[in-house]
Amino acid sequence: MKINDRVYVLNSTKGAYVYLIMGKEVMLIDTGFPWQRKAILKELAGMGVQPGDIRHILLTHHDLDHIGNAAALQELSGAQLWASADDIPYITGAVHRPSFKKYLPYLIPVKKPGQVAAYGERFGEVTVIPTPGHTPGHVCLLYGNILFAGDLVKNRKGSLIPYPSGWNWDDRLLQDSVKRISQSTYDWVCPAHGSPVEGGQFPVH
Repeated sequence: MKINDRVYVLNSTKGAYVYLIMGKEVMLIDTGFPWQRKAILKELAGMGVQPGDIRHILLTHHDLDHIGNAAALQELSGAQLWASADDIPYITGAVHRPSFKKYLPYLIPVKKPGQVAAYGERFGEVTVIPTPGHTPGHVCLLYGNILFAGDLVKNRKGSLIPYPSGWNWDDRLLQDSVKRISQSTYDWVCPAHGSPVEGGQFPVH
């Protein structure tokens, strides 16, 4: 799906969407489930994007459906991998993931990536917005006026809702993050789960 001339949703990653930015440098937002790797590479090739074209991989947070192909894509592309300083220890395996999530790698094995760099406030054309709650270091990423929301919210039947309780590190912090992010309007809000939502006030219900 084409968001605009520079931003695309990878249809092969439905269920845990990966987004492609074709800006000054080619970037991926998140990396999907491990079993989506071949489909991701095939879809990118169909768009004329080879692994070596990817310069940066930007992670919204440490969950397995977002880092599932981080190591493989990093190795194939030579891209720099980025995440928040608070989530990097979970991505590299230096620290166990909170609550029941620490058991998920036994069900969905994920190769640990190599070097992961920490975001600053800005990353080239992208603004990094700390939105803790779903994970300690969850971030949203703003490119132009397109918000990549990660798991701050999900699309349920056309409406954006805060990510459901039980999956979050801290529900109160997540609600605070939603309130802060909803003070602005966006051309598109692009969650990982559910289709992107176009236009206007951040429509959380």
